[in-house]
Amino acid sequence: MYIKESVKLGDRLITLETGRVAKQAGGAVLVTCGETVLLVTCCGASSARPGADFLPLTVDYVEKTYAAGKIPGGFFKREGRLRDQEVLTARLIDRPCRPLFPEGYRAEIQVLATVMSHDGEHPTDVLAMTGASAAISLSPIPWHGPIAGVRVGRVDGQFIANPTYAELAQSDCDLMIAASKDAIMMVEGLASEMTEGDVIEALFFGHKAVQPTIELIQAMQASAGKEKWPEPEVPQDSALEVEVAAVATSPIQQACALAEKFTRSKAFSVAKKQTVAELAAKFPEREGDIKEAFSNLQYDLMRRQVLEEGRRVDGRDYRTVRPITIEPTFLPRTHGSCLFTRGETQAIVTATLGTAQDEQRIDSLTGDSWKRFMLHYNFPPFCVGETKPMRGPGRREIGHGTLAERALSAVIPPKESFPYTLRIVSEITESNGSSSMASVCGGSLALMDAGVPLLAPVAGVAMGLIKEGEKYAILTDILGDEDHLGDMDFKVCGTAKGVTAIQMDIKIEGLSRTIMEEALAQAREARLHVLEKMAAVLPEARPELSKYSPRITSIKVKPEHVRVIIGPGGKMIKGIVDQTGVSIDIKDDGTVTIASSDGEAMKKAIAIIESLTTEPEVGQDYKGVVRRVEPYGAFLEVMPGHDGLLHISDMAWERVDSVESVMNLGDTVDVRIVNIDREGRVRLSRKVLLEKPEGYVEEPPSSFGDRDGGRRSGGGGRGRDGGPGRSSGGGRFRRD
Repeated sequence: MYIKESVKLGDRLITLETGRVAKQAGGAVLVTCGETVLLVTCCGASSARPGADFLPLTVDYVEKTYAAGKIPGGFFKREGRLRDQEVLTARLIDRPCRPLFPEGYRAEIQVLATVMSHDGEHPTDVLAMTGASAAISLSPIPWHGPIAGVRVGRVDGQFIANPTYAELAQSDCDLMIAASKDAIMMVEGLASEMTEGDVIEALFFGHKAVQPTIELIQAMQASAGKEKWPEPEVPQDSALEVEVAAVATSPIQQACALAEKFTRSKAFSVAKKQTVAELAAKFPEREGDIKEAFSNLQYDLMRRQVLEEGRRVDGRDYRTVRPITIEPTFLPRTHGSCLFTRGETQAIVTATLGTAQDEQRIDSLTGDSWKRFMLHYNFPPFCVGETKPMRGPGRREIGHGTLAERALSAVIPPKESFPYTLRIVSEITESNGSSSMASVCGGSLALMDAGVPLLAPVAGVAMGLIKEGEKYAILTDILGDEDHLGDMDFKVCGTAKGVTAIQMDIKIEGLSRTIMEEALAQAREARLHVLEKMAAVLPEARPELSKYSPRITSIKVKPEHVRVIIGPGGKMIKGIVDQTGVSIDIKDDGTVTIASSDGEAMKKAIAIIESLTTEPEVGQDYKGVVRRVEPYGAFLEVMPGHDGLLHISDMAWERVDSVESVMNLGDTVDVRIVNIDREGRVRLSRKVLLEKPEGYVEEPPSSFGDRDGGRRSGGGGRGRDGGPGRSSGGGRFRRD
């Protein structure tokens, strides 16, 4: 059945269409907003693969360059490895969709979103999220949706649903929200020190905005959706569960009382092996069922301990942050560094300062752009005591790094006042919960250690939730086990003033406003505690940059001088770099940025550039080089690109019969500029620098280029045709 319907989301009209394209897919939707069009499909297997113990959901988002009328750059003229933005958007789709599949569903599912047309005005990520929800809803795969996506911005104090790129440039927040009919499912985004109250208002503004879209998807499913496959039945074996509980309850409770991660993990492992061994005879060939029942019991007992006893697995109460230790300047030769440890989570974070030449070029559908602040997050296997192949950053590492980068981007000083390119690298050396938040705290400290004048320090904390019915507990600074057993991972970053980045993922079907308000308030309390710990060690940025970081100086020249500095084919600027070893960046507006860790080299480069761009001044003395000799005088280059005429009458006080008797090509001569006419022609004099002979009488000055006061063709400055009348000198000798 062909359906094409539109719905208004904020001021934007979004059209959903199905039944015309990709009809063999399980579900397929064309999503259109303006002239941006995405095709989103969903396919799945009707049965699970034998032995599968997880939900094999794959989500991919692909931007085709033809969508924006572009051909891919580089050697291979076709789309290749996914860019970071594509990976981040795929994660954005996956996170709210995954929890809504039935418990125990193990059949393979693939969601594919493809950008096929892009108008450069409307962002595609939230459109892809909405399209994925519609495609899954129309497919036969069982799912407890739909949801819809919306981006929330704020311009001049007013919230905007799905702002354009132009509106986002004026916005003080960029929040991406996925919501169902009853609750918010996922949040991701950044803000400019937004208060917690304003964050809540933004989230529920977005929740209200998506309701018409959700209603449209429900209507499309009712009209054109395929019959859903039956949900899997989760087998219940009460006899087995009773036996496992009788054997394993006490060992699990004892293990839950162990605060140290590996000690606790080992105790759980030993208890599981003992349970399997003890029940193997009673339940032959059911080792897998025994292990699953053990894991379910462990999950229930740990959650019960938190809710009923108010005690977490490491012994903390709900609001306590783990112990924090901070060691700034941890590495001797980096520009800035910090070893940040919180409980059993640890990161070595470094900050590196570069020049404009180190900026990252971003090639996207909206055109090329340059990025001067980067944060890269690495999660090597040893940080959790495991082994695995090293194959570059995965989706999780890209996502965590982007969250930390967003958190710090709000406090990076503007380029006009701090013209450096900045790169932070977070190496996670231990992990037991919230390593991305350790990267935020360590990144802020590393930048301050490098002498970067941040607008304010930033800290982050991860919040958790355990909810059973109406009873719930909000947990501050969650552990890895609490992330696994809990219902929410809510990361909040910011300064003492407000929120700069936020990320929320949940495993249940939404959160109420009350819980979100409590979680944000509790997160603020924890964030201020962490900021106090950071301030006790490094209260502000170092007053001086690291001695190993480059020094950057900017000078301003006239725009027309830019070509002089660059030179033909770039020869001049390359020569300056070769001579001095500095790094030079030139803007079309005449801003010249010179960077070097060697102060003398920088001074030398500045002197060369100033000599190339300084304008000649009347009354100033110069060393001119003879470039051309004529009967009436010589043309001297007084500075690169500037020459002037030294008339034969100005070469000496006495009579000069021949120019060659005084100077020849290539000679260096001390001269003074005595005049620059309105056409820019320069007149030089050598005799004014010589001692006037005794008995010399000055005659009335003649006009430039002619002793009789007339002007002939040619003349001084840059003229090449003809020359002025020849004079015997500017005065005469007489006897008194």
